[in-house]
Amino acid sequence: MLRVAVLTLFPEMFTGVLGASILKRALEQGQLAVELVNFRDFATDRHRTVDDYPFGGGAGMLLKPGPLFDAVEAVRSRMPGGCPRVLLMSPQGRVLTQGLVQELAREREWMVLCGHYEGFDERVREHLVTDEISLGDFVLTGGEIAAMALLDAVARLLPGVLGNQASAHDESFSAGLLEYPQYTRPAVFRDWAVPPTLLSGHHQKIAEWRHVHALYRTWARRPDLLRGYPLTDADRRWIARWEQGDFSGIDVLEPQHRAERM
Repeated sequence: MLRVAVLTLFPEMFTGVLGASILKRALEQGQLAVELVNFRDFATDRHRTVDDYPFGGGAGMLLKPGPLFDAVEAVRSRMPGGCPRVLLMSPQGRVLTQGLVQELAREREWMVLCGHYEGFDERVREHLVTDEISLGDFVLTGGEIAAMALLDAVARLLPGVLGNQASAHDESFSAGLLEYPQYTRPAVFRDWAVPPTLLSGHHQKIAEWRHVHALYRTWARRPDLLRGYPLTDADRRWIARWEQGDFSGIDVLEPQHRAERM
């Protein structure tokens, strides 16, 4: 089981996402346990204050260190392994990747801090946080939505949660490439036909088609991913053809290449 503690000022935001779909299944199967901790409960004044003005002036308010340190220490005291890994959802962190998701899915416990206002007292980063994680180069009102995305991405990799673990392996990023195009019935819809290879029943040819189309889609949409991908000689020959404008052998073209074929 993976145990996760979420420290947030708005635990009610998680009710819907934890009560549906994959996260609900992970919780019901006992593969995931999520504890929602309102760190306002650890404020010591009668107004339960968790924020204050920044030294040196500036706009907005900062989350104070006291309630967060006390909350983290309380959670650690009841976690079997002491929960050494503390994640902070922050636009300043390293971008969340499937590799990091896989790493977190192998852990037994961790906690995630959801910020609000203008950020945290820096001592939280220096002395509590082990990892800062970002969803990308944009700013959200708080860390709750980012934490939900992280929980969902991790939960679907836990054993038995998806039902068919091959689904997780075939998805974008899992094998280093974007996912290949997929189709279901009918074989012809509004005169648009499914690529014939996928109807052939020839498993090797289907596997080759899927790999080439995954490679092509990655080359067209996210060429940066190819820098770390172990390209074969055949892969390099395909890419060389596409760089020369030759897209023969590709059934599902990207919009920018369709005009070139016509």
